[in-house]
Amino acid sequence: MTQEPPRRDNRQPVEIRPAEISLKEDERLDDLQRNGYRIIQNPKKFCFGMDAVLLTGFAHARPQDRLLDLGTGTGIIPILMEAKYGCAHLTGLEIQADSADMAARSVALNGLADKIDIITGDIREADRIFPAASFDCITCNPPYMIGEHGIANPETPKAIARHEILCTFEDVAGQAAKLLKPGGHFFLVHRPFRLAEIVVELTRHKLEPKRMQLAYPYADREPNMVLLEAVRGGRPRMRVEKPLIVFREPGVYMPEIREVYGY
Repeated sequence: MTQEPPRRDNRQPVEIRPAEISLKEDERLDDLQRNGYRIIQNPKKFCFGMDAVLLTGFAHARPQDRLLDLGTGTGIIPILMEAKYGCAHLTGLEIQADSADMAARSVALNGLADKIDIITGDIREADRIFPAASFDCITCNPPYMIGEHGIANPETPKAIARHEILCTFEDVAGQAAKLLKPGGHFFLVHRPFRLAEIVVELTRHKLEPKRMQLAYPYADREPNMVLLEAVRGGRPRMRVEKPLIVFREPGVYMPEIREVYGY
């Protein structure tokens, strides 16, 4: 097993022994249809969506890469990235202890404890948890909405996952820039209405946008997701890929989406 980069504080991975794996109240076990992997989720708190799956289809990694997922939630992105690309080691950072616990149990359930670490910690303090320039790839499915507008309870897991309550995109970009190796790749999914702000923030942190793809729910609708790849210290030049259409009709995925899912 490849040695993990040393941490700069005393935080340790959330460790779960196989004998301890069990479902808690309101949790369910979902089949990821990749390598026989499954994931533990709680619909009353938060479940992964299409955006996380599309990000793993858009992102790429090499078998020797070390990958960090910022705000990993229940660990969907590290698990799917390991299924698709292997990677030498993967780490998920998650501030919510309940989500981190579900992620760690899913990692153990799939026999991936030697390859994937789940760390409970704050994105804003990521540079104090991990050494600088220690990752080849960073992925992130960040909160999309600005502030707490329209939130009934800002302390709920769903609110924290969807709104910039505990971190902003500036925090995400700044930490990615510190933790990526020179030439390292940053992959993210966000909402198109914030695209101008996102590009400005990325370039301000010397994360040069290199690839972009817009995702549309249907061919005749406006895009509701944007996928971006940026390179730390890259040269200016961005390729815009052909649009990604998710559904042919309600409940029927387009062939490209089936390829992303791995059916």
